[in-house]
Amino acid sequence: MKQTPFTDTHIALGARMHEFAGYLMSTEYTGIIDEHLTVCNGVGVFDVSHMGEFWVKGPNALAFLQKITSNNVALLHPGKVQYTCFPNREGGIVDDLLIYQYETEKYMLVVNASNIEKRLAVVYSQQQ
Repeated sequence: MKQTPFTDTHIALGARMHEFAGYLMSTEYTGIIDEHLTVCNGVGVFDVSHMGEFWVKGPNALAFLQKITSNNVALLHPGKVQYTCFPNREGGIVDDLLIYQYETEKYMLVVNASNIEKRLAVVYSQQQ
């Protein structure tokens, strides 16, 4: 089973660990209600090091991302990130993702680890 760079830290801090998408992941520390209240009243951190990353680059990158995601990617500028989703043809949500703009024609997409292959297939199929 794969591990993130934070696995040993999660274990040392007493996290409950479970398999997720081939990774040993922390799922809970003190309980869902306590953790929810902590995030509402303070801050929470989510380990994203297990998630899938891939690049969309080139002169048509923005137009392509505008086609396959639900938010206005044109609002981004280098150094910014946008939380968005992959909608389906019926207007539902297939999955959520993050889009980072690195340069004018260079974006990194971060997707759920359990859906890396499916999302990559969508991206490549829509580029054809």
